[in-house]
Parts: sequence; structure tokens; C-alpha cells
Amino acid sequence: MKNNPYDTPIHPEPMPMVRIYGTHREMGRQIGESRRESVRRSVDNARKLLADAYEELELTWDGAQIQARKYLPFAQERYPQYVEEMIGIAEGANLPFEEISVLNAMEAVTMDALHLISCTSMAVNDAHTADGHILAAHNEDWIPEDEDDVYIVHARPDNEPPFLAMNYGGLLPNVGFNAYGIAQLIDSVHPEDSRIGIPRLVVSRAVLAAKNPSDAIKRAVVSHRAAGYNHLIAHDSGEIYSVEVSARRFDVLYAMDGYMAHANHYLSPHMQEIEYEPEQLIPSRVQYHRAMRLLRKTDKHTIKTLQAIQKDHVDFPNSICNHAIDGPELDREKTINALVIDLTAREMHIAWGNPCQNQYHTFHLDE
Repeated sequence: MKNNPYDTPIHPEPMPMVRIYGTHREMGRQIGESRRESVRRSVDNARKLLADAYEELELTWDGAQIQARKYLPFAQERYPQYVEEMIGIAEGANLPFEEISVLNAMEAVTMDALHLISCTSMAVNDAHTADGHILAAHNEDWIPEDEDDVYIVHARPDNEPPFLAMNYGGLLPNVGFNAYGIAQLIDSVHPEDSRIGIPRLVVSRAVLAAKNPSDAIKRAVVSHRAAGYNHLIAHDSGEIYSVEVSARRFDVLYAMDGYMAHANHYLSPHMQEIEYEPEQLIPSRVQYHRAMRLLRKTDKHTIKTLQAIQKDHVDFPNSICNHAIDGPELDREKTINALVIDLTAREMHIAWGNPCQNQYHTFHLDE
């Protein structure tokens, strides 16, 4: 594109897609082998983030590995198959497993000091779409350095449903949808009751294997979890939920009128009681209300109407299309990809980078 007033990276080509299959360890190894440089860069980026933020966190890379080790027994006991995926990623990328475990427990080992508050998720059911399809959309906001390492995972596990997910670096895939018609979008939230337990990304990876809505919700609130996300869960029947989770609490919000949006603060009064520093989450509240207003302005949504919301710049730079790359090290973020899932058609439309400047490309599960 010729006009780029926001000085954001342009990605003219679709992001890479990795096809994986087999056992969990084999799938992890295939990610590590095929995206070796991306995985290694994500480790380097995490290491640099901790070094640059040492004055605030007082945490070294060696210390982060020690902290991540404390969470491993809980993950191993409940979800050994996803620990196997992490081991496989490390093997494929020729990295120590301890470094991959830090990536997948980063929010926990940094004591939730990452102040990233701008992811936005949305969903509409068949009553509000032009073709009767179920649509879900998500802007993934994260540190700018990880943008180049975004990719799509097309997975066919031996003993779980096939899925299509967005991923980056050495993380477990978790934002996407599966062949049973379950889609999951996640938004960071900020509870006060975090503890040592199953890391949030491991919990989210488990949700991506759910067979129906109640199974997905049960997986999101699994016991002995370290903390929680908001899990926006959509089903191809048109059922849409936000499952707001902390270490010890949860609440299930239902899209009674067929619309759902969520950002990075709790909506449930029950969960707001344990929200950490809610006054720091004002931009999240602005994004949520903006998204809901734009959702309700259109009676019959399409993929393009949701993409238009994803490009919105009200409250710039902390807008739905996020450009907040300046500021303290732990606050720097931007939209590194924006995706719309057509759950009925089993396809994902995704823009690599800020959607205001990058085109969407389509990926299919059934191919």
C-alpha cells in the first residue's frame, strides 16, 4: 500500500501456515522445526524484554526459568499432552525446554507486570449476520517485536479434533477454532488472586480441543489454574459466551441478544471485586464500549463489517486497531494481527499486522 500514515509494517504476503499432525510431541516438534527462526526470535525477544525491564521486575532470564519451573507440575498433572507439545517445540527448535516454558508462562513469571490491555474480541450469531453464519473476530495486541513471527497452525492431532489457529513464536496455539465448531478468542484480564498453578496458555490450549460449549467452559475453569483470561467461546449453533476467569473465581456471561464483545477488563460484578488496579484499564473500557456500539449499529453483519470495526482508530493510539508502540517498555504494544472467523464455513480471514494497513487473507480448515 502506498499510503501508510501510521508508519506500521506492511505485509503484502499471507502469513506462513504450518501443517502439523500426529502425537502432541510430534506436532510440537513440527512447529519447532518449521518455524525454528521464529521460535528462537521469540525467546530472544522475551529475554530482551526482561533485561530492559529489570529495574521494574528485578527478574533475570535465569530467574524466569526457575519461576516457570514451579508451574510445570500442575500442567503436567492435568494436561501432560500439552507439556509434550512444548517439549516438542523445544526439540524442533534446538532450544532448552526451560526457555519454551518461560514463553508459555510469561504473564505468570512476570507477576502480571506486562501492562498490555488492548486486545479486543467480538462475536455475532446467525440472527445478526447477512448469510446466517456465526462470526467471531479478534485483534491480537502484543509487543511489536513478535509481529514478524506470526503464523497459522493447521493441526490434525491423533486424538483430538483438527483445528486452525493463529500463533506466534514458541507459544502453544490457542486462538482459533476446531472441527467440532468451537471457536476461542482470549483477552488478558487482571485479577488479584494469581497463584502458582496451570499456566493460562496451557488452559487455553485445552479449550481449543473442546467438543461442545459446556466442555469448553469446563476446560476454561479447570481447577488449580494459575490465573485466567477472558475466553470468548462461540459455537456453530450460535451459542456465544464470555468466560471471565481468575485463579479462584469465574463467571459465565451469555450473549442473550446475539452480540458479544470483550476487551481486557472484567464485565461481571463478581469478577470486578478482585480486579487489580481497575483505574489502569480505562482504555480497555473505551474499546469495549466502542466495539459494542459499532456491533449494534449494523443489524446484519458480514466478514467485512467486522473487519471495519477491527480497523477503528477512536481513542488512538490505544484504539481497537492499536498503535501504542511508544512509552515504557512493559506498556509497548500494537495490533500484530486481526482475524475474523467464519465458524459456519470453517475459515479464518486474517490480516498480518495492523488491519488498517494490511489486507486480509483466507485460510480454511477443510483443505
